Amino acid sequence: MNLRRISRVGTLFWVLALLSATVSATQVPGPLVDTQWLRNNLDKVVILDVRKDVKSFEKRGKQAGAVNPCGVAQQKGPLKVAGHIPGAVLVPWSKVTAKRKVAGKTLKVLVPAKADFERLMQKSGVDNDSAVVITSKGAAVIHTALAARLFWTLKYFGFDNVALLDGGTAQWLKDKQKLEFGRSKAKKGDFKATAERGEILASMEDVEKLAQGRGTGQLVDVRSTEEYLGLTASGKLAPGIKGHVSGAKSFPVSLYADSFGTATFYDRDRIKQVAALFTVDTEAPTVFMCSSGVMASLAWFVAHELMGNENARLYDGSMHEWTYSGKPVVTMEFE
Repeated sequence: MNLRRISRVGTLFWVLALLSATVSATQVPGPLVDTQWLRNNLDKVVILDVRKDVKSFEKRGKQAGAVNPCGVAQQKGPLKVAGHIPGAVLVPWSKVTAKRKVAGKTLKVLVPAKADFERLMQKSGVDNDSAVVITSKGAAVIHTALAARLFWTLKYFGFDNVALLDGGTAQWLKDKQKLEFGRSKAKKGDFKATAERGEILASMEDVEKLAQGRGTGQLVDVRSTEEYLGLTASGKLAPGIKGHVSGAKSFPVSLYADSFGTATFYDRDRIKQVAALFTVDTEAPTVFMCSSGVMASLAWFVAHELMGNENARLYDGSMHEWTYSGKPVVTMEFE
């Protein structure tokens, strides 16, 4: 073999090595990606689709508007999502959080044990060097909140190369992108938790300090105004209990993302303006809570990831843990 051929072979080897390294070293451009970015990087990322309605992931459903063979619908009213983004892996919502007994009571929707979460991510095809994009049905704010909770959990366990798809699968459909149907397929990943970041998790004791004026920062309740004032309550609270934790400010989660159409996030400057109307300081150390720590995950995502508040924390137990632990609540007051 002559020197020129050796040179060509060597060059080809390094080009292939570089391309391989580029794929394995894919980085998400930030905590939030749009459908165009995802379309351009489908083969470079692991797409996790978190849903309560797991049947909608596999089966064709009655979409809003006529559906062509690729699954693209013309929207006429609220967008209904059936099917999934090509290559997406279904992550059932029931597997994302955990139940635990605290003081003899079974509490729900808490951060899972490390080993359980590792198994879930491995089953979903996530490696430690993967680039992950999380989507949801995306047709309502609650869907985005489910995705945000999985995002928070990955961050909690030390995984940073992850982003949410703005608007979720509903936005993908609205942008006339192809959907697939059937079960998801994923090879087993090697994901291992590298940390347990207590700095983004708040405990009931932390909330108690804030309620008593002994903590630093603010407590923000992102439930609806009706729930905050104690006019009504979700089934997550202890029976007969309504209201909010003393000192908590109200900033409903419906003001973080669009509640009509696809659930895309509002502009950061607009969120900051709205926060000021509710006397919420977007730069102050903040603990977010709701009924069970799901909707509050979306608020944490906006504060910590989109607005850069590194002192934002999630109280995963939220009003579920607080009320079942017999802690006091306040009604008919804005604070």
